[in-house]
Amino acid sequence: MATRPLVLMTGIAKAFSGVTVLDDVSFDLQTGETHALLGGNGAGKSTLMKILEGVYKRDRGTIEIAGEPVELGSPEAARRHGMAMIFQEFSLVPTLTVAQNIYLTREARTRAGLLDDRAVERQASELLAELGVDIVPRIEVRRLGAASRQLVEIAKALSQDARVLIMDEPTASLARSEVEALFRIIDRLKQRGISIIYITHRLEEVMAVADRVTVLRDGRLVGTRPTSELDVEALIEFIVGSSVGQALDHRERSVDRSGTPLLSLRAVSTSTGLDGIDLDLHAGEIVGIAGLMGSGRSELARAVFGIDALTAGEIHLRGERVRIRRPADAIEHGIVLVPEDRRTQGLVLSHSVERNLTLALLRRLSRGGLLDEGEGAGIAERYVARLGIRTRSLDTPVRRLSGGNQQKVVLAKWLATEPDVLILDEPTVGVDINTRSEIADLVRSLADQGKAVLMISSELAEVLALADRILVLRDGRIHRSVGRADVADEPDLHRLVQEAA
Repeated sequence: MATRPLVLMTGIAKAFSGVTVLDDVSFDLQTGETHALLGGNGAGKSTLMKILEGVYKRDRGTIEIAGEPVELGSPEAARRHGMAMIFQEFSLVPTLTVAQNIYLTREARTRAGLLDDRAVERQASELLAELGVDIVPRIEVRRLGAASRQLVEIAKALSQDARVLIMDEPTASLARSEVEALFRIIDRLKQRGISIIYITHRLEEVMAVADRVTVLRDGRLVGTRPTSELDVEALIEFIVGSSVGQALDHRERSVDRSGTPLLSLRAVSTSTGLDGIDLDLHAGEIVGIAGLMGSGRSELARAVFGIDALTAGEIHLRGERVRIRRPADAIEHGIVLVPEDRRTQGLVLSHSVERNLTLALLRRLSRGGLLDEGEGAGIAERYVARLGIRTRSLDTPVRRLSGGNQQKVVLAKWLATEPDVLILDEPTVGVDINTRSEIADLVRSLADQGKAVLMISSELAEVLALADRILVLRDGRIHRSVGRADVADEPDLHRLVQEAA
């Protein structure tokens, strides 16, 4: 590594409405380095990076690029200094081609001043080839999968001569094989002298890809250490100040499966890919759903919740057939869904914490066509306290909450309906290790109370930690059903998933 940092942030401070978010934080990035920026939800990671991106102005502190003091007063200024953000929610235009997205607003033109698509495609092809990426430049972005879109984002940044790539939860939507492909791209970028700031809650990825780790906690710098000096357990303690790893260990539970299942599916099929699903879910049971992307995991959740119509089969509750044609029917029958994308499917980001928390209770809170604001506030206060949601007030727009607290609001919204069956689709995606532990304990507690839980997760360690029984899906069918005791460890479950590919 170079002795002089490529990026040096010193004594950075930032406050919003009198509330300190960053307090005397320093961070440095070497040329050709992957530096992981970690911390719990609300630790200040996003604010620090938005200062580096020119989105926010710092209140105090200095920033140097290659030894020179700089002012990054706007995103345009940050880009001129080589900063580029690889967005978790992609910034590409779906109806434009790969090449058009990469060179958007910087297109090659003919002598007559017209757009030269052939030249743009040629430039894009050369850039993608340098990255070792096999993507056709003339294909429309909407036809690409999440992994390919992310690679186009990287190519777009490099086409603007970016020296620093900020990656925020880059693997949240990727399958395991796609994650490995991304890591190979990161290695190529480092060899070219590109530096990576890597933000994630997936600690095993940190150990695999990062050279150093910087941890923030409550807006303050905890420290910076080489990953070579850490293992996952030590990294957890570095982040949270204590070990919470045991909360993610499997705990043997006793489930009574002698009676009628709480939820049963019989030969359920949908036009979205489910093909003859048979499934029993008993009261007090946590059933984990594993499988590769496209195996039918989320489609199963959508079918049970009434989003996708059944083309065949039946759904039974406590042995009685029920017709679930829409989510309102599912809610009425005590079935709720925590969706995989909380920001677009689980929350109204511009609405307050209270409004989001009581969204599913509007009928119950209505009195003669008017909402009982007092009862709604009381319910919201109870669930904010019960789930430990960190918010300045019930009136705070939910978009201002950290990812983990947003996820808790989604969970609280559905728990307030007092459901019998909970479908959790990627319940801990994009949350820190502490919140992940809290959600794991909550799921166990709900099952202990007699709730039935169907949990879908691409995190195999999470499935192993929580599930009493595991179903492996393939092509919209149940490929394997195994008891948790019959799966030795994560590599064993990974093998079962790969066998279903």
